[in-house]
Amino acid sequence: MALPFQQIAAIVGDDNLLTSPEDLCCYSFDASKMRFAPEGVAFPADAAQISSLVALANEHRFPVYPRGAGSGMVGACLPRGGLVIVTNRLNRILEIDSDNMTAVIEPGVVTGDFQKAVAEFGLFYPPDPASLPFSTMGGNVAMCAGGPRAVKYGVTRDYLLGLEMVLPTGEIIQTGTRTMKGVVGYDMTRLMAGSEGTLGIFTKIILRLIPSPESVRTLTAIFSDLDRAVNAICEILKARIIPSTMELMDQATISAVENHLRIGLPVEAEALVLIEVDGPAVLLDAQIARIGEICRASGADRIQAARSEEERNMLWQARRSISPALGRIRSGKINEDVTVPRTKIPELIRSIGALAKKYGLTIVCFGHAGDGNIHTNIMLDRKDESERRRAGKAVEELFGIVLGLRGTLSGEHGVGIAKSPFIELEVGKSGLDAMRRIKLALDPLNIMNPGKMFVPDRTFLDGPFV
Repeated sequence: MALPFQQIAAIVGDDNLLTSPEDLCCYSFDASKMRFAPEGVAFPADAAQISSLVALANEHRFPVYPRGAGSGMVGACLPRGGLVIVTNRLNRILEIDSDNMTAVIEPGVVTGDFQKAVAEFGLFYPPDPASLPFSTMGGNVAMCAGGPRAVKYGVTRDYLLGLEMVLPTGEIIQTGTRTMKGVVGYDMTRLMAGSEGTLGIFTKIILRLIPSPESVRTLTAIFSDLDRAVNAICEILKARIIPSTMELMDQATISAVENHLRIGLPVEAEALVLIEVDGPAVLLDAQIARIGEICRASGADRIQAARSEEERNMLWQARRSISPALGRIRSGKINEDVTVPRTKIPELIRSIGALAKKYGLTIVCFGHAGDGNIHTNIMLDRKDESERRRAGKAVEELFGIVLGLRGTLSGEHGVGIAKSPFIELEVGKSGLDAMRRIKLALDPLNIMNPGKMFVPDRTFLDGPFV
């Protein structure tokens, strides 16, 4: 069914509706590199216009696909025909209440911009996805974004107090509160965090904030043995020190970054751990010294603590350079964000090494070791059909390994299209059926971001709409 373009234009205005193939191309992909074209793209200005668009979709039974900045890694915002609804015109910070440490924002606010805005009030919004310079807060809530600081501060849902949103049937509802406590009715707010645009479109977001940390200290530790590196991470936490960041790079990652930067990284080392603590300055020198002691006792070959902001940035340089460095290995990659209990990280990485040998692939591991979230990058040439096929088999085996270690298939990227064929492996048939019933109750015509989470990608590509 062709979209009712005249009625859509009547809602958002001709200047806020795209229909030409050239314009639609820009909204046919996200960071997953998959591509599916929409029939139209609308840029509503407010909740009322979004509500009218969704009501129109129900009337004419065409699908709508909410979209923020398109920085997601699993295809969660990708269209299959239908209308993409982009929320970047709703980009205002409506309120920062420094006394109650809360904020009300619209979904199109860029994450990094929001962090800078609250910092001017001496406040802190901790979630820090790698995409924060350009990802939007609506997308962060939809995917329940995380980041390196999750080990200490948690993820997006831990700061989400409430929402204004348009349901799949067009009604506008309010969820949650502006208070730290609130237990009236079902927790619809938590349900929506990580719902991937399948249950509604956010139009306002209420967030809690915390005081900005007074100071930061940073340290890197080099290990010739991966097990010792992970043991050091566990021992630091056992010592009742909760770093804000504990990032791990395996040997393949260290080599890739060194080949890219030529900064003298020890390519023979099995692991590099970047550790950061924050809080009252009077405590941090003692904490970073204690962390150094623990790393040495665990077998670190070398430790370097930053003595200035410039040195801190130098220590972070290797971590920030991973993505461009990997681009020198292969033209493409499959980036899985599996998560296991911290003590299982060595077993996971050794199993991944065996997969790499089995399938003749380069697989690079790095990520948020403090919370067990390891980014597993299977490097490949996307034009090489044999390599793509082997990579697909490696992903399937990887997921089996992760679940066998009592882990999860996604720590922060979500399900979208990419992981929908595997979701039942983790949540079970009954769990998946319960989720389907929630979806059906709120979206009886399946017009809101269909083909995500529940439907395997082959159905998304080839199956009927409803």
